[in-house]
Amino acid sequence: MKWIIAGVILAGILSAVLVVREKVRKLSQSILGTSDIVEGINRISDDVSRTPKSVSGMTRIMEPQIKRDFPEFVWEQFKNKAEIMLVSALNAISSSDMNLLVQNASDDVKEIVRNRIEMNEMSQTLEHYEDIKVHQTEISNYKKVNGKCIVYIQSAVSYIYTKTQSGKMIEGTDQHRTQTKYNMELVYIQNVDMAKGNNSIGVTCPNCGAPITNLGSKFCEYCGSGVEPVNIKVWSLQNFCEVDYNHC
Repeated sequence: MKWIIAGVILAGILSAVLVVREKVRKLSQSILGTSDIVEGINRISDDVSRTPKSVSGMTRIMEPQIKRDFPEFVWEQFKNKAEIMLVSALNAISSSDMNLLVQNASDDVKEIVRNRIEMNEMSQTLEHYEDIKVHQTEISNYKKVNGKCIVYIQSAVSYIYTKTQSGKMIEGTDQHRTQTKYNMELVYIQNVDMAKGNNSIGVTCPNCGAPITNLGSKFCEYCGSGVEPVNIKVWSLQNFCEVDYNHC
């Protein structure tokens, strides 16, 4: 009798398991496109690794505002500069070699990269960025605050990322690409006195040395001398950070 009861209970359990399995299979088929849930999850991982992140693309709105203040501002020029700087910074961190950072990098960017390298060395950690690709770069915002004009830039980036400690992988994967975003700041000092402590380059009159505080000025407001138009050397990339990692 006991064996009969046990058999009935076992049959009920098996039946329930089969019912649950069938429901999971159907759910996986409808959501993931395959009855194999593991295969479906792997498909999603593959899709995510191949799909670039979307960026805050406000270039069409912000660029005209910037050009009203700086008629000589050429976005494509600064876009290329930002992308080259970002890739060089990641390569420098990956190789623990400051010499891989572009020569015209600002002191702020150098400090960020140097701190990452030193932190990794202290924790005996190695970060590797391989096959870095910048998919899209856009202006995300433009602000004038505390004597500074700041063009906020956002890039969609992908790479193979791994982080190891004492030879053991603790983060990332070499099986899939990591899709992420980076924020950068392009800064112009409008008023040096208001922006004290900032390392950006300000514009001064070549004749009398007075600061040029009016955006896009071509003439000194003190002596009337002509001023060289704003160019790429006046702007400085002063910050970069990974959006998903630092929540910046």
